[in-house]
Amino acid sequence: MSLAQLHYTSVPPGPDGAGLRLAAITPGTPEPPLDEVGRIFGYEPPREHRPDAFAKALSLSALSDGGRLLARTVYAGSGRRGGQPGREARGGDFHAHAVRLPAGAALPGGALPISAWDSPGWAAGLPEGPVPAPLEGLPGTGSVDRRALVPFAAARAPWLAEFLAAVRESSEHGTAPRIVLVESGGTEVARWIALAAAVLPAESAHRLTFTTHTRRPHLAPQQIIGVLPDDARELDRRDPRYRVIDCAGPRATGTASVSGAAREPYGVWAETAARIWRGGAPEVFAEADTLPGGRFAPGPLAVVALCAGIALPTDGRTEAALWARDHATALTAPVPHRLVEALCAPAEDRTPAELAALTGLFTALDGRAPAATTAPLGALVVTEAVRSPGGAGAEPAVLRAALFDDGLRRRLAAELGTELRAGIAGDPAGDPAHYPADNATGGPADGTPGISRAVELLCVAEPLGVDCADLLPGLAHRLARALLTDPEAARTPAVRTALEEHFDLRAALLGALDTLAAADPPAAVALLGRMPLPLEGVQSLPQLRMCARQLPPSGDGDGPDGRDRVAALGALLRAAGVSPFADPLVLRTAVRLVWPESVPTADEARQLLAATGSDAHRAAGTWTVLVRAALDTAEPAHAPGLAQDLLRSFPREVDPAERRTLQLLAFAGELAEGPPTADWTARTLSLRARAEPVQPGVLNTVFAILARQLLSEARPEGELYALVHSGDAELLAAYDRAAREERVRERLRTTPAYAADCFTAWSALPGANRAWDETRTALLDKVLRPVVRALPAADAEAVARCLRERGTGDARVAEFRTWSRPGALGRLGLGRRLGGGGGGRRPGEGDDRP
Repeated sequence: MSLAQLHYTSVPPGPDGAGLRLAAITPGTPEPPLDEVGRIFGYEPPREHRPDAFAKALSLSALSDGGRLLARTVYAGSGRRGGQPGREARGGDFHAHAVRLPAGAALPGGALPISAWDSPGWAAGLPEGPVPAPLEGLPGTGSVDRRALVPFAAARAPWLAEFLAAVRESSEHGTAPRIVLVESGGTEVARWIALAAAVLPAESAHRLTFTTHTRRPHLAPQQIIGVLPDDARELDRRDPRYRVIDCAGPRATGTASVSGAAREPYGVWAETAARIWRGGAPEVFAEADTLPGGRFAPGPLAVVALCAGIALPTDGRTEAALWARDHATALTAPVPHRLVEALCAPAEDRTPAELAALTGLFTALDGRAPAATTAPLGALVVTEAVRSPGGAGAEPAVLRAALFDDGLRRRLAAELGTELRAGIAGDPAGDPAHYPADNATGGPADGTPGISRAVELLCVAEPLGVDCADLLPGLAHRLARALLTDPEAARTPAVRTALEEHFDLRAALLGALDTLAAADPPAAVALLGRMPLPLEGVQSLPQLRMCARQLPPSGDGDGPDGRDRVAALGALLRAAGVSPFADPLVLRTAVRLVWPESVPTADEARQLLAATGSDAHRAAGTWTVLVRAALDTAEPAHAPGLAQDLLRSFPREVDPAERRTLQLLAFAGELAEGPPTADWTARTLSLRARAEPVQPGVLNTVFAILARQLLSEARPEGELYALVHSGDAELLAAYDRAAREERVRERLRTTPAYAADCFTAWSALPGANRAWDETRTALLDKVLRPVVRALPAADAEAVARCLRERGTGDARVAEFRTWSRPGALGRLGLGRRLGGGGGGRRPGEGDDRP
């Protein structure tokens, strides 16, 4: 096609053209509005006249009608700025020669617009005639051809990847920041644009708008804008509308890289493209365009780069392997061989993602490509599965396929056997370069990551034929500990796969778990709830079988939660399948499962001891739980009897301090069952003194039993006097509480002899000590008097007769009648006669007058 020409010159600003006029145009060419063209050009010469390439500017700009305007603008030098106009420069400070490209059209031959940078077809001034003929083309001189750009790309390596990422973003998103290139000359900017055009898809490359020079970048509408360093100083580099790439300042160190917002999602593609330019292979861009994968897909670009001998970092290699895996059926020789060779080259930066991609590629090529092609890839998969912390993700079937050749398997087993065994054993000294000790990096320390890694290595050792049977017990024990400590963290995909496919490991793990479950049964229950393990047909596993049996949360029974916990323990022992006499640990585990955070009640403890006998508890160490049940619960109904059983069953095991406390409880049991003839109080207080300090619950139980016996009519002579003269505040308080129980009040109401006995006891020994006076007076006033006053007259007289029959004499009977008289007179009269004074009222107690 021919190109319609337009020539513009500058004029002083005025109402007819705003400093710009159309001087010549090819007939029949639509004339763009001058104000639109003025915004496109906006040409101002450099601040100082420079006889170099910045005396001209090449631009490609989009027009509002969908077409484009490709223009070369030159400085005409009118004299007002000190320049001398050239022989052909007529009509103002600058001359713009432009060609109009209709919407969708390109330069003849499909040439890229930037190739016209130094075309001899551009005119430096107005044409000789008023009507310029169409141009047949704008051939370049080759200064921006791909081969000429290679040394330039190498020189601009520090900024190359960032620039290409920005170009890609700009071509995909109309709202992307405009790219401002700060360079020392227009030729350099043109070469940047040529670099961008070479890597873009053809359509994007033809539509990439640019200007190689402007004094006012903030007004330029193009995607890529070239400026001199002096003009860049006025640009706000924090403005999100621009991405400034300053190549005129100090040279950056290192090679191409992408940082900041441009890193994703363009990073891998941009860095790969930059490496291709630096590697001097721009021809592969066209080859990548022919491969499937979509626009700007990094995979095809990485594949052609590797096949061209260009080294890529792990991200690029990963994308290449993933693309090749997904398009394995479309790959033809010798591409797979060259690609595999490049992917298998030594590298120190392989990541788990790359290793997974390589494994997937091997699986895709296996059976489709010759064995000579896939063998190096298979060997790499196996080697990295051993030497890289993230490389053992390959399935065992993949590893077996990779080791199809016996010679290869033997060679790798010899090379990797020592490292494999060291990793399985959890020994970082096996290869410190490949097994860091830091748990977080997947090293072989005792933490969960190290255990998972060791299990992965075991799965590699099996297809390699490396014998690791002697390492299984240690590995199983470490794995069991990790699973019990944190089941969710330790149950990695590698561990799940290994337990499904490696029978010996599963059997060893179950044995280790059974051993450890005895030390922490609740942890084993939690593990089995999250990670079902087959327990049938493997070993006896009594501990695990008990842990696997789910205890009902509630039901009818005797326990505080509604369960018959002794029966539940029996069910667990039956589930274990082992007698506690053959394996005492099962009894300990069962006890800890039924009472994980508490102890049995005293009644439950007596049942346990009776059911299993002392020998089983002695061997299991659970006798300490029974002792705690007696001392911690101190149930009045069962603790004393349990204490007697424990003293008989474990005379040598119980330590002296606990034995003395148990003896105190056991004596209370004797009092409750059949009181000895004498010395109740003295013996109780003596045993209490020997056992000090005594748990409050135990002391309350003992004193409560003693107090009830002291309140009986069958107490031996002298026991009441021992109680009174002991002055023991705690014992007297227990006596007071027992006397206020409803059973005592009921007997007082129904048994005159008992009421007479209590009156005699509570009115005895006035003034013996303050504690007794307070206790007896309170009981007379608060317990006995209300009962007696409420009795019918006949019953009250019956109490008086009982007092007379006890041989207390008429005086005591008279005292009783005076005391029981309503009102204060009775109280005061008794106080005077018995010498108790008026201090019988306990603090806080009110008057009992009706």
